[in-house]
Amino acid sequence: METGTLVSTEWLAEHLTAPDLRIVDASWYLPDAKRNPHAEYLREHIPGAAFLDIDLFSDAASPYPHMLLAPHEFAARARKLGLGDGHRIIVYDTAGLFSAARVWWMFKAMGHEDVAVLDGGLPKWKREGRPLDDVVPAHTARHFTARLNHALVRDAGQVSDALKSGKERVVDVRSAERFQGKAAEPRPGVRAGHMPGAVNLPYKELITPDGTLLKDKALGKKLAAKGISPDEPIVASCGSGVTAAVLALALARLGAKRVSLYDGSWAEWGSRADLPIATGQDSG
Repeated sequence: METGTLVSTEWLAEHLTAPDLRIVDASWYLPDAKRNPHAEYLREHIPGAAFLDIDLFSDAASPYPHMLLAPHEFAARARKLGLGDGHRIIVYDTAGLFSAARVWWMFKAMGHEDVAVLDGGLPKWKREGRPLDDVVPAHTARHFTARLNHALVRDAGQVSDALKSGKERVVDVRSAERFQGKAAEPRPGVRAGHMPGAVNLPYKELITPDGTLLKDKALGKKLAAKGISPDEPIVASCGSGVTAAVLALALARLGAKRVSLYDGSWAEWGSRADLPIATGQDSG
């Protein structure tokens, strides 16, 4: 297993019945997609997979979507899904590579290092004719030790400081239209535009048409074209902290060690009148 980044469908098929392996379907979609990921999971999923609802694994008390839970709350929810210490956790989604990266990052942020994403997700698994199931596995509770790794998380104040000082590169992975302020934000009350000084690298440019992550050389070229180096400290941002994790995953794949994620992302920044915004293209 390539701990910390990706596993192939071939690898997962070979290890599907390993006693220490736990598989997680982490599919999630924006409301305008009009898809019900849990209903899709009940119809078909990789055998043995549990369903993790990102919304239920987020802080409901926060005014912003998908904010990390407190460690003890995260641990309690993970235990209920039978996820715990000593488990190798493999996360996938029904888009190929979308929300699975967020859940990978969440486990990393909570101190669980033995977690990886299934490259290509369920679409690739299905294209290859691999087994599917509609049985919801019984979850035996397992102790989960959660310790927040503060190095992986940034708040608005830290991002503001990074933009002003230039000590950390802030990379926004939303579409160019949203970044430039040409497209309205999907959430009410959120202004259009971007953080002054942020660089735009849409997450979709990191993914192949078949839903797998670009190979290392191609990833390196994408980053270099924006003046981004895996060796520099980077803060990933997006709409609500979900697709920013695709960039974090890609950078981890390239061996980057200083990558954090702005958990509030544009849902917070764009809704706060005290924070500046810019429109137009970035300087990358």
